[in-house]
Amino acid sequence: MPLALLALAVGAFGIGTTEFVIMGLLPEVADDLHVSIPTAGHLVSAYALGVVIGAPLLAAVTARLSRRTVLIGLMALFVAGNALSALAANYDYLLAARFLSGLPHGAFFGVGAVVATTMVAPERKARSVSLMFLGLTVANVVGVPAATLMGQHLGWRATFLAVSAIGLVAIASLALLIPHDHAHAPAVGLRRELAALKSLPVWLALGTTVAGFGALFSAYSYITPMLTDAAGFADGSVTLLLALFGVGATAGNLVGGRLADHSLRATLFGGLVSLAGVLALFPLLMTTEWSAALAVVLLGVAAFVTGSPLQLMVMEKASAGPSLASSANQAAFNLANAGGAWIGGLALAAGFGATSPALAGAVLAVLGLGVAGTAWGVDRRRGVPRSGRERLVATHVPDQAKALHP
Repeated sequence: MPLALLALAVGAFGIGTTEFVIMGLLPEVADDLHVSIPTAGHLVSAYALGVVIGAPLLAAVTARLSRRTVLIGLMALFVAGNALSALAANYDYLLAARFLSGLPHGAFFGVGAVVATTMVAPERKARSVSLMFLGLTVANVVGVPAATLMGQHLGWRATFLAVSAIGLVAIASLALLIPHDHAHAPAVGLRRELAALKSLPVWLALGTTVAGFGALFSAYSYITPMLTDAAGFADGSVTLLLALFGVGATAGNLVGGRLADHSLRATLFGGLVSLAGVLALFPLLMTTEWSAALAVVLLGVAAFVTGSPLQLMVMEKASAGPSLASSANQAAFNLANAGGAWIGGLALAAGFGATSPALAGAVLAVLGLGVAGTAWGVDRRRGVPRSGRERLVATHVPDQAKALHP
């Protein structure tokens, strides 16, 4: 695997840290800016809105630029958003800065995934994507707890300054390690990127992402009350348990990347089946502390086994113009975040019990299986090979990869 993937992972680490750390700093932010905690919670929504809007928009407007330049520019925007967050004079300014910070998120992962796959041989594409996403999952194990601790002791502004510093390291890494344009496939232009989005298989792949990760967030959004009310953990134990989720997600991401290089569709189906099974067992697993801790790890593994296969499938279905579709998949991921949390909340509000969001998630995972099965049927009718694998980049790319990494 090329060292350049490390640069993408560093950027992903910074993005993952800034996305999730705000959740642990809401009390400090609310107190400092004299707003209520529910009002401060809108900072989470502002970031997610920035991701959903920025992912397709920035991928579209930068379609004719070199992908290396785009990645550096997106990370510069990320640094600016976090620096402005640290310097925000009041809540409204912080809200706007959080929206700005979210804008490059989806496009960075989308374009980064395309660049990652063009630097390796075809049989290593999924692993290359999983190594980029490794930065995101490690952020949940190391970055978010460390940044939260920093914010609690040095002030929340220090956290965003530290994240800005991570972004600067990412920019330097991208500039030093990502090959120049001759080393990977050229940008294809906005017209071809938009044309690729007209494909039914692309939308079915995006729908699988929404349903599959909606299943995760239906449960994960309410994991704290499950652990405290159902399993009996003390509030102070939750942070460690969430780190266990990050460990599971990291393992699932790496395993999913390796398995998907052997069989993309089988890995996707297997991951969704596993996710549905784990979520269906949550009412049983949340009855004791040891089994609840196991459930948290298994949830991370099962959910993130599907991450790389879904990202790669979207790009392959939009092989004529993968950057926009790849970025749109990140927007779909954030829609899954919002939609899954909403559906899980409905289950709780209906009085079905603390673990009911997990059961709602199991239903969403089955729905994701149905969408993935429909996509498989469409491919069969169109004569796509059983493996579902298609060429993502021009045939000369593997030779370039060999030249870069003999």
